Amino acid sequence: MADSDVLIELGEELQARKAASADDSYVASLYAKGRNHILKKLGEEATETVVAGACGSDQELIGETADLWFHSMVLLAHRGLGPAEVLQELERRRGTSGHDEKRSRAEQG
Repeated sequence: MADSDVLIELGEELQARKAASADDSYVASLYAKGRNHILKKLGEEATETVVAGACGSDQELIGETADLWFHSMVLLAHRGLGPAEVLQELERRRGTSGHDEKRSRAEQG
């Protein structure tokens, strides 16, 4: 299975969890608590990833990055989006200098 397939399947599962009971599903409980709670959880995971990157083991960094990606995908699903849109954006950016890409976003905004 391709790595992108794992992300797509997880995105589909996260969308499906919108119909689950908050008592039975961690993801459904995040949705039930609303956007601000999801954002708070995402911020916590980002901080834990930074700490693991600074002083954790490789395995800790991998685990925290997985948590960060997962909660990022929960936020996307909460907004009706999925990993496909992010993968398309990464594909669009491929081969473009990071400086040029950032400049083009500043010019659009």
